[in-house]
Amino acid sequence: QVQLVESGGGLVQPGGSLRLSCAASGKIFSTDGMGWYRQAPGKQRELVAIITSGGSTNYADSVKGRFTISRDNAKNTVYLQMNDLKPGDTAVYCCNLRRGGLIPFDYWGQGTQVTVSS
Repeated sequence: QVQLVESGGGLVQPGGSLRLSCAASGKIFSTDGMGWYRQAPGKQRELVAIITSGGSTNYADSVKGRFTISRDNAKNTVYLQMNDLKPGDTAVYCCNLRRGGLIPFDYWGQGTQVTVSS
């Protein structure tokens, strides 16, 4: 089993920054991909950023140039540095671990609230 625990959410003013962390524990494979998704009230969950075990990244268009995803494989931790935050970034941010294979499997954290408001 895999457990994911997020931290770092909170209330920030527009233009501010936050850094989210997600610590994975349990049976972690070096080939696991990790990422961040978010869900705003009344909206579907959407991809924010993902990072492969090799360090390749992919971002939603809405966050490119503002958010940076990174991972520390030794600590089984993934980070999301969020700069120039906008009210539209307000959402619950969830950490994801994807295990590849014939049938990929996703593990999810509980989520951390990010609120951007003046």
